[in-house]
Amino acid sequence: MILDQADTMQERLIVGLDVPTLKEAEKAVRELDGVVSFYKIGYQLAFAGGLDFARELASGGTKIFLDMKLLDIDNTVAKGVEAIVKMGMTMLTLHAYPKTMRAAVEAARGSDLCLLAVTVLTSMDEQDVIDAGYEYDPHTLVLRRSEQALHAGMGGIVCSAEEAEAVRRIVGPNMAVVTPGIRPKGSDHGDQKRVVTPRQAIRNGSSHLVVGRPIVGAADRRAVAEAILAEMRSA
Repeated sequence: MILDQADTMQERLIVGLDVPTLKEAEKAVRELDGVVSFYKIGYQLAFAGGLDFARELASGGTKIFLDMKLLDIDNTVAKGVEAIVKMGMTMLTLHAYPKTMRAAVEAARGSDLCLLAVTVLTSMDEQDVIDAGYEYDPHTLVLRRSEQALHAGMGGIVCSAEEAEAVRRIVGPNMAVVTPGIRPKGSDHGDQKRVVTPRQAIRNGSSHLVVGRPIVGAADRRAVAEAILAEMRSA
């Protein structure tokens, strides 16, 4: 599936529900009601009951990005994707291995699930990539995997917004370019190493921005989300 361009900035902001309990996730969603319509659920919440919560939100029309970063033998990936299609998720991540992507694309064929290829984690820099045994620097590896994802028929790419402009030139205008590691000016980078502001991410060609801790860790989550949306619109 190829994802159509999101119509509004609200549809392009994905808030990462990176919280330890369902109670905290439910509270965050209540506080952000009317401002945010798209949420990411990853390992932390998924393994604390978040998968049922994801189904519940999706059944009510909320968009869910299930950040599972699947990687396994082809049959296991395919069966996992088939199950996730039935959950009504909007996006799903897989590591950008060519065989894995092809298996996932075939399993999701005919559905509305947007499959995203994770290129290089935004917490990794050049030394981290070298330590992992790759012969390419992060930028080159991201571009190589983006081209492979395009050929595999994936719906989008996950990369740092630093690479979004170059990735967009490879994948064209219709694929999603989803960028985590977004940090408003003056916010703590945490464990992220390749970070970009919301304004610059939009200018670089990102279709969707994933923002977790700067919003969910804020005293006034709603105000921070509104400020980020305002910055995105200003771009």
